[in-house]
Amino acid sequence: MKRTFRTALPLAASLASAALLLTACGEGAKGSAGSVGGGPVKVGLITKTDTNPFFVKMKEGAEASAKKSGAELSTAAGKFDGDNEGQVTAIENMVAAGVKGILITPNDSKAIVPAIQQARKKGVLVIALDSPTDPQDAADALFATDNLKAGELIGRYARAAMEGRPAKIATLDLAPGVAVGQLRHDGFLKGYGIKGGDPAVACSQDTGGDQAKGQTAMENCLQKAPDINLVYTINEPAALGAYTALKAKGREKDVLIVSVDGGCTGTEAVKSGKIAATSQQYPLLMAAKGVEAVVSYAKDGTKASGYVDTGVNLITDKAASGVSAKDTAYGLENCWG
Repeated sequence: MKRTFRTALPLAASLASAALLLTACGEGAKGSAGSVGGGPVKVGLITKTDTNPFFVKMKEGAEASAKKSGAELSTAAGKFDGDNEGQVTAIENMVAAGVKGILITPNDSKAIVPAIQQARKKGVLVIALDSPTDPQDAADALFATDNLKAGELIGRYARAAMEGRPAKIATLDLAPGVAVGQLRHDGFLKGYGIKGGDPAVACSQDTGGDQAKGQTAMENCLQKAPDINLVYTINEPAALGAYTALKAKGREKDVLIVSVDGGCTGTEAVKSGKIAATSQQYPLLMAAKGVEAVVSYAKDGTKASGYVDTGVNLITDKAASGVSAKDTAYGLENCWG
């Protein structure tokens, strides 16, 4: 199958250092596309963790791009989602190692900013991937899915699929203060045509994007509002947790579940009918474009800036009137994980 292409108190610095995995790859020969001054361009990639399939695919994209351009890639990851101290340590280590640019998926959009500012003062190009810093311009650029649009797409689909039926909605979200989760949530409400506090939203729970927590959250929502008929989830693991809880109550066929991410497991769940639709994003492309941008910066000083949209598509086999979508065949060709 061809594939073209995602939150916890900080640890002490010593533990964070132990938790990091730092590796290097790529061979930059003198005079190659990714070489400057006789040596390969050094690029750093720092992800939230190294186990989530989204970040595994992101790393694959960076590795392939580095190999193609002759750049040298170093990677680091914290031990757990939310490990800001680990990411700070990784930035410091990479700057000391002489990287020309750092690609990072921030665990804490605000707390990481001072470390990013220090790196930029030393001439390092910093590009946020997937998740924006807060403020967004704390990094030189953001290469990411338009998460508001991803949520809006799935909200528009859900409204059309409900065919005018009154909605009792459960939102299974990420965690407070995490930009990605908030943007997707807000986008869903916008796409559905309602605002925060609307009585149609009968229950909201945080899941951390985890399947077991998604199941517990859905169980809690069903206790609070047994007549829920529409579930929005931050990602597909949370959606599958919700499906498990609904199935235990015999409700899996009369509740519409929609989600965001587009991982292979989630896309298979759309194909099987467990999830009605998902908005698919492309982590491989984010990282590949990021490496290319660092190499360009090293070669001629061209700095990536602002926001670069790496795309999103609605994936479903149950088309809804007026909502553009691609089927699961396309989704499985382009999924990750």
